[in-house]
Amino acid sequence: MNLLATATLAVSMLPLSALADDKLQISRAGSRPVNAAPAQNFTGAVRVEMLHTPTGPARASAGTVSFTPGARTAWHTHPLGQTLVVIAGTGRVQMWDGAIENIQVGDVVHIPPHVKHWHGAAPTTAMAHIAITEAQDGKAVDWLEPVSDAQYGLPPPVANAPTAPSRAQSLFGDVAPKLAELTDQVLFADVWARPGLSRRDRSLATVSALIAMNRPEQLRSHMALARANGMTQEELVETLTHLAFYAGWPSAITAAGVAREVFAKP
Repeated sequence: MNLLATATLAVSMLPLSALADDKLQISRAGSRPVNAAPAQNFTGAVRVEMLHTPTGPARASAGTVSFTPGARTAWHTHPLGQTLVVIAGTGRVQMWDGAIENIQVGDVVHIPPHVKHWHGAAPTTAMAHIAITEAQDGKAVDWLEPVSDAQYGLPPPVANAPTAPSRAQSLFGDVAPKLAELTDQVLFADVWARPGLSRRDRSLATVSALIAMNRPEQLRSHMALARANGMTQEELVETLTHLAFYAGWPSAITAAGVAREVFAKP
């Protein structure tokens, strides 16, 4: 019997249910719902997009979890462990009685089974990761107590301490207070936090627009923000080089000068 005949016979002997489960499945981008994470298990604004939910005997799930600055999970454990792949921004992860570890784009974190831990964004930078988790007897996580501000690494509040003004308030709050309020509460607290784009992608779009419009003052702060949101120096340089052909050489040269200033700062 030749190889093709052997393979055909083997397939014909499989039950119909096994053949149905063996079909290729594609979940298209934009077709999956993005939901707010449950407040009892998270601190701050967190969005979850389930990429894959297992069926049948499979037990590994995958989801994208997007944290706004300062947001994090509660302490928790996983019966079979968990793997995190950071895809945007910078964040933090900590095991119980361990040091806080900073994580950034491209880092892969594996948490062993039954290890108490938490993970989330850095205080001033958003973070998104893909979480790959296996379930044991239908259970993938055991949630514990919230992560306090002290555990997260925030300094204790000072009584009656004045609130530091935002950048918008510092730049034009005295002249246009409503515009500063809209900038803080609508643009950065709402639009920039929408789950449809990661903060890294929003930075790329914003930097590109500011280069094209030749707006060096705004570009300076947004290039710095883009680096905090996970864009590398090489990506920013490639962006301004690419836009030279679409927005014009003068705009790209101006952007290169701004980039030099931003890159010189730690």
